[in-house]
Amino acid sequence: MRVVVFGATGMVGQGVVHACVADRDIEEILLVGRTASAEHHAKVRQVIHGDFTDFTAIEGELEGFDACFFCLGVSAAGLSEEEYTRITHDYTLAAARAVGAHNPGLTFTYVSGEGTDSTEAGRSTWARVKGRTENELLAMPFHAYMFRPGYIQPRGGIVSKTPAYRRLYRLTSWLSPLLRRLAPGYVTTTEHLGRAMIAVVALQGDGCKVLSSRDINRLGAPAEAGTVPGQ
Repeated sequence: MRVVVFGATGMVGQGVVHACVADRDIEEILLVGRTASAEHHAKVRQVIHGDFTDFTAIEGELEGFDACFFCLGVSAAGLSEEEYTRITHDYTLAAARAVGAHNPGLTFTYVSGEGTDSTEAGRSTWARVKGRTENELLAMPFHAYMFRPGYIQPRGGIVSKTPAYRRLYRLTSWLSPLLRRLAPGYVTTTEHLGRAMIAVVALQGDGCKVLSSRDINRLGAPAEAGTVPGQ
């Protein structure tokens, strides 16, 4: 299997790349980003691209893939709705069109979040914009899966690029075991998220298209735990 990952330098993207490197069925991982990833492995190839609204210049690099894992994201804090929409919606749809155009049968996964507003009519800017993005992806001619994690616990030495999030994770790391016990449907890890993205590729469009943390944990459970992805 050959996969392309957008947003590989972020916390979620790092987790997805780690899972892809560890998966024996994945033979090539193309990372598309504005800056280089620190990930170096024989499976990994990188393309640096500056304009995420137009991928025409690298179209030839985006052919022959089975899946696209779109992990790029940004906090809405401090951004206008126009700025947040450009990054969250416009970048995502541009990438989806570029990859989808060259890969029939593609599986496209998108990371939104718990509380995303599918009606696109709520008061929260981030939830509306994420909802619009999800709706347009689900209408596109490929297998699309929307991932809506709640709290994501970083694993394997992964850290967030956002200083505020790094501080938050440092302050709340001791709460993670408690959160998993009290609210298992709202907590997941970067490891589970990465493995779950790989697992949905085999579903080929079947199953639930909008996945909560509970779904992510089920699909991304380690093989040794006895869980069969998608079952």
